[in-house]
Amino acid sequence: MAGRTTWIVAVLVALSVVASGVLLSACGGSSSSDVSFTGDAYPNIDPVNTRHSSGPIDSKNVSQLEVAWTLPLEAKSTYGSYSSAPVVAKGVVYSQDLESNVQVIDLESGDVLWERKYEEADQGPNGVVVAAGRVYGATAKAAFALDQETGDELWSMPLARNEHEGIDMSPGYYKGIVYVSTVPGTATEFYEGEGVGKLWALDAKTGKKLWHFDTVPENLWSKEHTTINSGGGLWYPPAFDGKGSMYFGVGNPGPFPGTVKYPWGSSRPGPNLYTNSIVKMDAKSGKLDWYYQLTPHGLYDWDLQGPPILSRSGGRELLLAAGKSGIVIALDPDSGRLVWKRPVGNHNGHDDDGLDAMRGEYSKLKTPMTVAPGTLGGVIAPISTDGASVFAPVVNHPVTISSPSEIQESSPLTGELVALSAATGAVKWKHEFGAAAFGATSSVNDLVFTTTYDGRVYAFDAKSGRLAWQETLPAGTNTGVTLAGDTVLVPAGVAAAEGQTAELVAYRLGG
Repeated sequence: MAGRTTWIVAVLVALSVVASGVLLSACGGSSSSDVSFTGDAYPNIDPVNTRHSSGPIDSKNVSQLEVAWTLPLEAKSTYGSYSSAPVVAKGVVYSQDLESNVQVIDLESGDVLWERKYEEADQGPNGVVVAAGRVYGATAKAAFALDQETGDELWSMPLARNEHEGIDMSPGYYKGIVYVSTVPGTATEFYEGEGVGKLWALDAKTGKKLWHFDTVPENLWSKEHTTINSGGGLWYPPAFDGKGSMYFGVGNPGPFPGTVKYPWGSSRPGPNLYTNSIVKMDAKSGKLDWYYQLTPHGLYDWDLQGPPILSRSGGRELLLAAGKSGIVIALDPDSGRLVWKRPVGNHNGHDDDGLDAMRGEYSKLKTPMTVAPGTLGGVIAPISTDGASVFAPVVNHPVTISSPSEIQESSPLTGELVALSAATGAVKWKHEFGAAAFGATSSVNDLVFTTTYDGRVYAFDAKSGRLAWQETLPAGTNTGVTLAGDTVLVPAGVAAAEGQTAELVAYRLGG
């Protein structure tokens, strides 16, 4: 059965001579949102997930960034050493690697202040949030809280129900509640059946379970096929509007595209709610408000996994989102109605294949066929916004659907950074890369940062797309950057080529 482990192995083999990575990360820093955040460091910079920072770095001085310190990344996982991005609170860096270990680092010097070892391999993207004197995170199976000063574990709450479920997100946090979701997979398997993505609300003080929301039903759309079907779950923390509501994106259904006996997802009939959807609910009670499903009955692993962004653009409130279908959308946050939709990157006419399969119109799905975006394509890393523009990192990676039950990964991966008007979705500019843009975007002042899997970090002029700065990292990278004042933190966690070393690199104005 196709899954994340299948395609990562295929891609690493195909790209063994270069640094590569396939899992992505959130950014961290101080809050820049109008929504009050009751913590110190949120994974996407602020509780509305803008990934837009404040600080002195801009296009006039970005060329002055120099390496201030580096720190080895020693974890070992199927997906490399690292796939989150650290968060920063009051001059201290909080970091989690792909063995679920948490390190706390002095931002100025790079010295490790304390470390909490879990040594439990995770597939990522993971990471931590800092609030109320605590560091909240998760291993592959359980959520936890650590003392912010000492690293002592204060509580741990198991959430995965079976060996087919795991956790791969940094938690959400708002007003004393921690939000953690399971997903249908682990570091060694994905979409192997019986995996249900559940979003849990936990009491931040005790870890007690308050409520849960099934992003997919426990019967997985068919009582007869629960051992085959799976799906849902969150990759990233929700956005919070400060009015009592939260918004999140949900992953794909499985199996995809199907099995030999049940082709084109026929073991999971219907649209497969709430996969590939944006969901709004009451943050305190978990009551559903609305949902918007972008690609019903997903066939090609097109998760709508990115963290939604609340933003005000063109004189109105918008909810911006993107995922592996390679489509960026803007929704009305009150109603969930679509405001605009913009495909980015390569598309070749298969965007509605899931609808054809759901209706049983299999004659329209002729194999073998090439599909773009593929299972690694589209917008696989989080987007960002500075209010005027949306910055989307794109992976162009078509795949071959050799039969109604099999996907073959063989084609090369390239990338783009696309800037869209936040108000209308119109394309402002784009920059093409020879490597996949697996790194989330982050903006500050008049710049937008991103990374590519071949181990490069870039800064572009946010208005024009002009390249303002770039550096080569000591290894490949599958994460974005963390912007913290005059410092840019870039994890290079995929040492896939000879001579490469996985390191966390701190660039600082003036070094």
